[in-house]
Amino acid sequence: MSTLPRRTARLAVVASFAALLAAACSTESKNLSSLSGPTLSADRHDDDDEDGGKSSPGASSSFAVLANAAVTCTDGTITGDVGTLQATPTGSVTQTTCPITGTVHVGDAASIQAYNAFLAAYAALAPKAGDVCTTLTGTLAGVTLAPGVYCFDAAATLTGVLTLNGPSSGTWVFKIGTGGTGALTGTNFSVVMAGGGDSCNVTWWVAQAATMTDSHLLGSILAGAAITLTRGTFDGNAFAGASGVGDVTITGTAVVGCAGSNGKGEHKHHKHHKGKCNQGVGNGPEGCDPGNSNHKHGSNDEDGGKPGNPGRKGGH
Repeated sequence: MSTLPRRTARLAVVASFAALLAAACSTESKNLSSLSGPTLSADRHDDDDEDGGKSSPGASSSFAVLANAAVTCTDGTITGDVGTLQATPTGSVTQTTCPITGTVHVGDAASIQAYNAFLAAYAALAPKAGDVCTTLTGTLAGVTLAPGVYCFDAAATLTGVLTLNGPSSGTWVFKIGTGGTGALTGTNFSVVMAGGGDSCNVTWWVAQAATMTDSHLLGSILAGAAITLTRGTFDGNAFAGASGVGDVTITGTAVVGCAGSNGKGEHKHHKHHKGKCNQGVGNGPEGCDPGNSNHKHGSNDEDGGKPGNPGRKGGH
């Protein structure tokens, strides 16, 4: 079991589109259940909190997706601005049945500045001698983690449900490939927040590429190479290509950036980030909030149901 020494450090990277990270470390030697450490807030927004709706300092970035050269979105949706470092003809944003709620920037001043801030944030989080983190292995299925800094020495191949349990101020940083190489791959992988945790306080630093398939990922990805999202949902920012090459490809995925939908730094998700139910019957628990679809008996989606007779499992 790894422990963290008491120390305090603050890290800030500021560009014109605002800070991508505001790191703080103030920890004591503890067991894993209460681990905390250097924290990254990738465009963290608290406008749904009880503190009067104030966003954290520097939380004005409007970019949900950034790529070195190309962003391709097919049969998906993107909430937030989209940008590339490269200008046309090298840089491009291609939409095929993919509405973007935000502004498209192809190699303009705004996207270049945003991308440079991403590179600075990526470098700041890169593994360094003396770093302290808790090493993870396996798929993370059924695992619950408190706020803290977690590392995979090489690639991470994830599936099942990972629970992040902590307060709204808690932060989680996952570093994939701390040994120098390593990709992040998720298949039927879901992240859920507990205890009031905020998905915009979750960051996935990846040495190489990130690939999510049929997954429901929470947290922003800072990738050294490409990011590929296929079906499922993604709540966070997708920033690709820190190593110099890396595109973002989205197919059938609903992407909601931490910057929100209006380019003003307003994250539209509820504080606890419960997903919307699809109200399909018989497809098992989704950890979603169905509202008042069946207020007398709870969700008509959770725990399955009898097709043709929605409402409760078995049609009750």
